[in-house]
Amino acid sequence: MSVRVRGLTKRFGRSGEAAAAQEVAFEAPRGSITALLGPSGSGKTTVLRLIAGLEVPDGGRVEIDGVDVTRVPVQRRGVGFVFQGYALFEHLSVRRNIAFGLELLEVPRAQREARVEELISLVQLTGLADRLPSQLSGGQRQRVAFARALATRPSLLLLDEPFGALDTQVRLELRQWLRALHQKTHVTTVLVTHDQDEALELAEQVVVMNHGRVEQVGSAHDVYDHPRSAFVAAFIGSANVLRGHVREGALELGAVRLRAPEGAPDGAPAQAFVRPHDVKLRRADVTQTSRVPASVTEITRIGGFARVELRLPASESFFVRLSKPELDALALVPGDPVFVDVGSARIFVEDYVI
Repeated sequence: MSVRVRGLTKRFGRSGEAAAAQEVAFEAPRGSITALLGPSGSGKTTVLRLIAGLEVPDGGRVEIDGVDVTRVPVQRRGVGFVFQGYALFEHLSVRRNIAFGLELLEVPRAQREARVEELISLVQLTGLADRLPSQLSGGQRQRVAFARALATRPSLLLLDEPFGALDTQVRLELRQWLRALHQKTHVTTVLVTHDQDEALELAEQVVVMNHGRVEQVGSAHDVYDHPRSAFVAAFIGSANVLRGHVREGALELGAVRLRAPEGAPDGAPAQAFVRPHDVKLRRADVTQTSRVPASVTEITRIGGFARVELRLPASESFFVRLSKPELDALALVPGDPVFVDVGSARIFVEDYVI
């Protein structure tokens, strides 16, 4: 089942002045995981609730498998929902929590019990079926929530920050578990998260949102390697930012000139985003227009890598990520002069105001 969102708009407030979603459009391919990624307040959860039918849009529509379901009640959309806070029934056992939706649908007892046992095995909770939620760890409770959402065989699974309440190690373990679960079920899934690693690791498609609007839709590789806006470049991963102005088709960064986007007007302010792991450091300059002189201010070892902080003329702060062999080969110490190759920079020109 595929999901297509067409121009979804939702406003809140007495006069509807606060737009939580504005002309949101994307398609979640059948059998894939699509992540809605963005900072808090970007409209991710609002869009998920509109897809689920928990909110009614002020404009636009939701299509599931080509059928307009915008006005279809939530209980008739065939949707499973997993929340950040588990939302389990504390007085019911694991088995009864999972069976709850099947009981509401009046599924015959034998079929219901068989489905529950199948799911208990699928989410790796064998031996825990008679425990109450309070007797489980956070990760186990979230797996119960997944099993309950899958019990009625939904054609669409909606996940709202499902790992947000868990500590870092449990989140990592559940990400791996969810990937394996999805490979078994192939349920079309829409995941809301503000965790970039979570989105880039799990999703075949990422929808980057900001202030209720879609900034970019693409694969995890696309949004990371080929950001289409300054916001995406800054939000996805980490990046150094160099600021300057356009002169005769180039971004001037002191003595360095980088090719600006075609048609950029002279005098327009621009930003160059450079990924720390894309930067090459050199001890001596080889005449190239993309190399900037700098000095080493601090070196921090982090496992097998090092964070090398630099001082550049056109940047308040700049850092490079080097492997241990690269650091050893350069034999750097604070105060050393170096040259920084910024030829991999992605350049964005701001709106030009006369």
